Amino acid sequence: MTIAHWPRLERPREKLLSSGAAMLSDAELLAVFLQTGTRGKTALDLARELILQFGGLSRLLAANQQELCAHVGVGMAKAAGFAAMKELFQRQMLEELKCRDVLSSSAATRDYLRTRFRHCQSEIFSCLFLNNQHHVLSLEEMFSGTIDGAAVYPREVVRRCLYHNAAAVIFAHNHPSGVAEPSQADIAITKKLKSALQTIEVRVLDHLVIGDSTVVSLAERDLL
Repeated sequence: MTIAHWPRLERPREKLLSSGAAMLSDAELLAVFLQTGTRGKTALDLARELILQFGGLSRLLAANQQELCAHVGVGMAKAAGFAAMKELFQRQMLEELKCRDVLSSSAATRDYLRTRFRHCQSEIFSCLFLNNQHHVLSLEEMFSGTIDGAAVYPREVVRRCLYHNAAAVIFAHNHPSGVAEPSQADIAITKKLKSALQTIEVRVLDHLVIGDSTVVSLAERDLL
């Protein structure tokens, strides 16, 4: 029996419209997004299988195109939909962050960076360029590398600060291991960057290290 033959208020989409999204389970919400199932399976069956296979919503939404398409019932169209959904969510978070003082909204800043980078398979070094009011001018992924690290070039960071006319900057990078503990190399490159940016009067406000469940601030540890 297809979902179309279910009682009206048991269908995920109709249930959402009548009772609100909060009343749906994870699988029901995913089924609304998927819209269709596959041969012999409803969209809800497929949603339950995907959540079970990937071990939860977090890892499902972090999966790449190849991982998604390996599951029967998920083709290029559905994989593209997942990518679009994730990008829209990240853009919404960044849009909201741009309206705030990032220092007084440190939780929102960390949540955004963790959402964006925690599942990356390689290390990515990023810069949040800020104006005098500590509002975000731009976020740029500056350097990327292997699972062990990324080569960071101070001259390029200086160049991008001048391009954005930034007054301050926050650095961020992820640890693919999932452990957010700063390394000695993290501390050393932060001090090197801070010294380079002093020459153009750009302040380094923080360097955030992103893990699976936590984000560590070098400023809070007095390591800047």
